[in-house]
Amino acid sequence: MDFSLLLFIHLFLIFAALTAAEAKDMLSAVIALSVFGILLAIIFALLQAPDVALTQAVVNSGLVTSLFLVAYSQTKKKYKRTAPRKDEDSL
Repeated sequence: MDFSLLLFIHLFLIFAALTAAEAKDMLSAVIALSVFGILLAIIFALLQAPDVALTQAVVNSGLVTSLFLVAYSQTKKKYKRTAPRKDEDSL
């Protein structure tokens, strides 16, 4: 197994985790979490654990990401504010 490939994936894994934790936008955090899950599944596959890799890919990158996206779409604001609020008029 190539050490440089594992090192690259581990560094990208840390970057994805930090991006998911520090993202200001919820959709960006969900996408970063999905990328994190896929990278973790790749690491498990490279470390000769295909059963854990498959479970990681299906559960985290598939089901959890789908549930987060459905929750995000249901909580998104569906109205547009047309008139300014009263406290904005004084500015």
